[in-house]
Amino acid sequence: MKAKAQKPRNLAVVHGKRVAVLGAGSWGTTFAKILADGGSDVVVWARRPELAREIQEAKRNSDYLPGVNLPVSLRATARLDLALAGAEQVFVSVPSQSLRENLVAVQPHLGENAIVVSLMKGVERASGLRMSEVIAQVLPIAPDDIAVISGPNLALEIAKQQPTAAVVSSTSLETAQAVAMLATNGYFRSFVNTDVIGTEFGGVLKNLIAVAIGIVDGVGYGENTKASIITRGLVEMTDFAVAYGAQPETLSGLAGLGDLIATCQSPLSRNNTAGRLLGQGYSFGDVVKQMQQTTEGFASVGPILELARAKGVEMPIVEQVRQVLDGTLDPKDIAPHLTTDSDEPQGERTLDDGQAHGGAALWGSLKRAFHQLRNGGRGSLGD
Repeated sequence: MKAKAQKPRNLAVVHGKRVAVLGAGSWGTTFAKILADGGSDVVVWARRPELAREIQEAKRNSDYLPGVNLPVSLRATARLDLALAGAEQVFVSVPSQSLRENLVAVQPHLGENAIVVSLMKGVERASGLRMSEVIAQVLPIAPDDIAVISGPNLALEIAKQQPTAAVVSSTSLETAQAVAMLATNGYFRSFVNTDVIGTEFGGVLKNLIAVAIGIVDGVGYGENTKASIITRGLVEMTDFAVAYGAQPETLSGLAGLGDLIATCQSPLSRNNTAGRLLGQGYSFGDVVKQMQQTTEGFASVGPILELARAKGVEMPIVEQVRQVLDGTLDPKDIAPHLTTDSDEPQGERTLDDGQAHGGAALWGSLKRAFHQLRNGGRGSLGD
């Protein structure tokens, strides 16, 4: 018998919307649980048949979410055609560097009016494209039928139903709202915005700052160092994203500051863990071997620095992370928050006067976020 789904708070209940989740890693499986607990009819596609069988029959994913019971209603298959059959929304959670080849396999089975949602936080190494741009390039769908989701989303915590929030972004507010309706339940709340650029780059860039935080943590530096790098890291993230057309407010929201805090401070973060191993003296090759899942921050460093140079954006934190990865900088010498072009005192913000007016909007966004927290998450959809 189908388990009774948990009703979303403050939103109309959506019963039985057919959705597919492509990718059965920790985040893909967790998001499938979110959707199923919100009342959707969910099928997960797992590349490995044995993993699909475990999810389907035992309602477990012992490789990625040990100890977590999955919803009885959740189904899984190793066949893409079965996973995608009748799906009105398709959530994609595969390694960013394999997205393009996976989409080629998806295309013949994709419904004509399906919405495609990226759960990934990376850029394609070869092209520098964001995940939504790769989706738009490969699949014959309109940009308004593409959405992205980002935020402080450590998979294991959410799988254990610890309350959190995310932001759904699409160039179409209607699309973002449709996805958010499904991706909301008693422990997970989705807000919406239309700043796809800022939402995606926030999710990418925080990974790089988290690697830096892991490095200094592994070296043994304390909270002052980490707080300085996190704060200056947010400046780099904002400067970069705004240079590419993002709204500065987005970087102070869930996809920017929220994700940055969660990823930098938690041992559950793959990027933080990988950085910590580097700081402890492990070689890059050894770290890659130890990590069971993809460390998106490693793959994104090169493309992000190329994109930054194209816009004349300085990113000393990301640059020093690259040097540590290349073996040209000793981890104990990393101090990107001290890196400047001269010894002259500099302003804390690097944006020019025309862009700096975003500061008021940043503070306003933070106040709204604190107000939402004080009121238990109640309020209008928006981020």
